[in-house]
Amino acid sequence: MRSKKRLRKQSATVRKDKIVSDYTEHSNGVRISYHEKVCAERMKTLFKAIDEMRLDIKELRADMNKGKGVVSFLVLMGGLVTAIIGYFKWNG
Repeated sequence: MRSKKRLRKQSATVRKDKIVSDYTEHSNGVRISYHEKVCAERMKTLFKAIDEMRLDIKELRADMNKGKGVVSFLVLMGGLVTAIIGYFKWNG
């Protein structure tokens, strides 16, 4: 008789532990999936920001190259004007 009561107590304890562990595993699974979802959103945001930065860098490079071209053109024109003025001043 006592052994049956012990078995019932043990089986109830085992069931309770199993239910708690199942709930814990399920809860952890939910936490992990939520964490993965949050991380995925963060990664999307980071990738989007990186892509925008790449575009900005390309635009800055293009602007810098235009600036270099303008400076070169101005130096060339200044040199030509100086050469023409110098030619007429010293030959005149």
